[in-house]
Amino acid sequence: MDALKGFHQNILTPRAKKLLRIITHCGIYEYLGMPFGIKNAPSHYERMMNKIFPTELSEGWLIIDIYDIIICSDSCSLHLERLARVIHKVAEVNMKISLKKFNFAFEELKALGHIVSGLSLVTDKDKVASVLLKPIPHNKK
Repeated sequence: MDALKGFHQNILTPRAKKLLRIITHCGIYEYLGMPFGIKNAPSHYERMMNKIFPTELSEGWLIIDIYDIIICSDSCSLHLERLARVIHKVAEVNMKISLKKFNFAFEELKALGHIVSGLSLVTDKDKVASVLLKPIPHNKK
């Protein structure tokens, strides 16, 4: 699952809105949600996700990496049950999910620069290919 425009789903406090105002010749604009590029946006977003899914994260079957929500299961029935729990919580907090990036019930997937499966965690060869193809330096610099 992929959270649609993840940072923007963090509602800003009135103080934060005031601090992040943009003043132009056309007027003053305020963000309603956390914009991209703010130093603390990733940690704030992660804290929000940890508050939404504390039980699922502590049970170890839910992995969150910035926008990606990964559900791990041993069986199809368990996966459907866990998916229902996550979707219910997503709906409760009115979070938006990108359906274009929604992958369901894969035995193997690419995440965090790795290929993750029920059996192993392997570095994605596409991620290291450019480094491996670099020529070996012949000088000490």
